[in-house]
Amino acid sequence: MNSTEMETRIVRYGDLQPCKTAFIDAHTPGSNQKENFTIIGGGVSESPDQHVHISIPHGFNIGAAGQPPKCRNSLHSHRTAEVFFIGSGKWRFFWGRWGNAGEVVLEKGDIFNIPTGIFRGFENIGDDYGMIMAILGGDDAGGGVIWAPQVIQDAQAHGLVLSEKGKLYDTKKGQSLPEGVRPMPLLTDEELKAFPEPTTADVIPNYIARYWDLYALADKAPAKVIGENGKLRDKPGFEVDFLTRGSAQTTPTQSPFPTVLMPVTGHWRVKWDQGQSTLAPGDTMSVPENTAYTVEPSMTGEAALYRTVATGDKAGATWRG
Repeated sequence: MNSTEMETRIVRYGDLQPCKTAFIDAHTPGSNQKENFTIIGGGVSESPDQHVHISIPHGFNIGAAGQPPKCRNSLHSHRTAEVFFIGSGKWRFFWGRWGNAGEVVLEKGDIFNIPTGIFRGFENIGDDYGMIMAILGGDDAGGGVIWAPQVIQDAQAHGLVLSEKGKLYDTKKGQSLPEGVRPMPLLTDEELKAFPEPTTADVIPNYIARYWDLYALADKAPAKVIGENGKLRDKPGFEVDFLTRGSAQTTPTQSPFPTVLMPVTGHWRVKWDQGQSTLAPGDTMSVPENTAYTVEPSMTGEAALYRTVATGDKAGATWRG
């Protein structure tokens, strides 16, 4: 694969195409300024307006959320992994049926492997527009989003209706549910009992890794962040490594699955047999399966990168060991 062909598998930060109507809370005050990005895979967007940059199946999805200060993403749940790392800004994550079971503040480079089956939301509490990058388990990303009942109810007051098939309709644009299609049913009180509410004492040590801790751990070899033997032990259908200058991949390596490279800091040069390319923070590169490559910083200074590779494990609930 030459450089021109490989460029089709690189999504530059400046070329990201946002969708502002991706989810049911797109018109709800407090959430109506968020932007959703689907970088690799179909994602979980409920809108036909969502642009998909790379549709090649990877065994997982890569997405992103961009939000101005004080903008929040409403409480929802997933059936497969939802992993976030902070690209920029300062973010508060909260969880539980009403969002009050626990919370944590994360900053650039921090990563959060959110347990499946809990309601979670997040908001930008910084002073500038911020970006968080997401890894979603499974090619179908778990089949879509499960919303807390109050989110669906609030959205109806602002013109958006979600069908039972997970498609959005905007009544303010004259849209309505097609004949024979019912609205998404609200979860019952009995069904809501199945959604856990873990404490911060459980979540923070088991599901969160801080950037500077990973930076220290990756001084001589890539730090295994998510995996059966990772700092965050899980088998979500993919593994996540953290690389720094001291643990850069200077010897060619390859995988039977596509490999996704996402710099957090610094510029990284990726080389393969027929070419090379340089990645900046916010860029996403998919190295094809069975393609030998090296990746190392291209200039001096702080440099860190997340690497995600599928494992062939079935995507599903958080692995308990």
